[in-house]
Amino acid sequence: MIKKASEINELTPWQEMTIGGEIYEGGTASLVNTGDWRTATPIFINDKCKHCMLCVPFCPDSAIPVKNDKRLDFDFMHCKGCGICAEVCPFEAISFGKGKK
Repeated sequence: MIKKASEINELTPWQEMTIGGEIYEGGTASLVNTGDWRTATPIFINDKCKHCMLCVPFCPDSAIPVKNDKRLDFDFMHCKGCGICAEVCPFEAISFGKGKK
């Protein structure tokens, strides 16, 4: 039985792994801590944010949490610092700084 990527670990026999190059499921950045890769850090400017949520679906890393219809500060363990969120924000509520937070 072939396992999904999320079910594979270092103890999985090679016979149960997917064949290289074949994709069996969509990627989920929420399962991988990518924050250590970040070279630029997003800065959430709460006073400017109108909670339109436009940034949330554009984030490829699931790094913008939402609670009670309000976006929260970034999940820095998942943010790679790509800058897409700042590009799509119509209220300039996201800026970027150098390095990690």
